[in-house]
Amino acid sequence: MPAQDRAAIVRACFAAFAAGHRHVVEAALADDFVFSSPADVGIDRTRFFERCWPGHENLRGFELKRVHEIGDDEVVVTYEAERSDGSRFRNTEVFRVDGDRIKSEEVYFGWNM
Repeated sequence: MPAQDRAAIVRACFAAFAAGHRHVVEAALADDFVFSSPADVGIDRTRFFERCWPGHENLRGFELKRVHEIGDDEVVVTYEAERSDGSRFRNTEVFRVDGDRIKSEEVYFGWNM
């Protein structure tokens, strides 16, 4: 898959997460999707929606600062997000994309801004 298509899939997921469009995110994640962060290492798709999906309710949106395609299957994103209370934070995430589906997501927590 061309790199810009991988980046487009990831960008669409950020927009859908912020907008609360779960069906878009569900369609983009592979059945064997794995999510990792310092708080949740190696959780599956079902647990991701249980643990992480409710977080969209506390976000106003994302400002993607960097989106880079790496190798044949990775997309690295650094973003700033705004919470509902107006506070902001920055994170970096690494996505592995296979075809038109996201296989894994690794979140590296940044800092409050």
